[in-house]
Amino acid sequence: MANENMLRDARAFLQAEGLPGWLIYDYLGCNPVLNQVAPSSGHVTRPVFLYVPADGPARLLTHHVDAGKFADAGIATVVYSSRASLETALQETLAGIPSVAMEYSPRNGLPRVSRVDAGTVELVQSMGPAVVSSADLMQYATQRWSPEQLAGHRRAADALGRIVNAAFDRIGARLHQEPTEFEIAEFIRQRFRAEGLTTADGPIVSTNAHCSDPHYEPAPTGSSVIRAGDWVLIDLWAREDTPGSVYADITWTAYVGAAPPAQHQAVFAIVLGARDAALQFLQDSHAAGQSVQGWQADDVARRYIAERGYGDYFTHRLGHSIYQTVHGEGVNLDNFETSDTRRIIPGVGFSIEPGIYLPEFGVRSEIDAYMSDDGPYASSPVQREIVLIPA
Repeated sequence: MANENMLRDARAFLQAEGLPGWLIYDYLGCNPVLNQVAPSSGHVTRPVFLYVPADGPARLLTHHVDAGKFADAGIATVVYSSRASLETALQETLAGIPSVAMEYSPRNGLPRVSRVDAGTVELVQSMGPAVVSSADLMQYATQRWSPEQLAGHRRAADALGRIVNAAFDRIGARLHQEPTEFEIAEFIRQRFRAEGLTTADGPIVSTNAHCSDPHYEPAPTGSSVIRAGDWVLIDLWAREDTPGSVYADITWTAYVGAAPPAQHQAVFAIVLGARDAALQFLQDSHAAGQSVQGWQADDVARRYIAERGYGDYFTHRLGHSIYQTVHGEGVNLDNFETSDTRRIIPGVGFSIEPGIYLPEFGVRSEIDAYMSDDGPYASSPVQREIVLIPA
């Protein structure tokens, strides 16, 4: 069945923004939005268009061989077979419409939004409508968390907090047996299963220079032994193993010994300062009634780090959308890899994870945040001090 809540929310957004309609296009899974709004019952092999008008029923265009996969969608369906019949059906659907929103971003400025190929955009525009970006529309209709998803996210986040600290304890308990990064990653995966969590990949367990690779993952062979004097970074993400659940994603750091080196302590403090400055900015902006776009939060944290001399070592965006995949389709906190102009709206969740990556070691501190109607707050455990692992 089609997701009636998403269709309702899409219409509300279209009406509020004065947009005539939303045209969702998918071919062989290139656009995951279609499957969220109108899931098929099996593999679909031909192009599909779903038109959602601001006022009126949605209309699905699908090939004859795939029509049965949408039989239970509850949406009026137009079946085509030849290329000519597809273009005729699309022309009739778009007749008299001045503009239509699609998963398109000018100059591919937001790759997470740009799901429609240039040829399909050209096809639609040749039929009359101007194609505009669905960036904010898609986020509003498909990426906001339900109360049940928020509750599940909070449970998953709390479990990650317990697991990451158990992993640090595990390192300490097995230090004399020379545990490897991979061994601790396996321990975390075992704890995921015990806690009823699931994930597509990960976690990251890294030491020293490996921490300077933001997406390092230890392999069964060749991963480093963890010893006294090592700096340890663990990034772990998972969701409850139930349909529709939302991910949690955190990164914590530790030092094996009684006192970390002064530079490690100083860089850690800067990273936490940038993290907290970004969240405070979002909270202050909400309290002042100001709408914030993703790029603005990134600017706050990036400026904080640059002013302290480490700007060149913060090499990725501040944060990413979180939903049913760990990197969701909503707004990112980013004015570095992209300039994300999507609004941070109530109902969305995202990470805040500044990092400084020096040749010898890297520091990242990652929390999750949720934008509620009353403002944003940290929805995951928050690291305040370097974890010390007795050596």
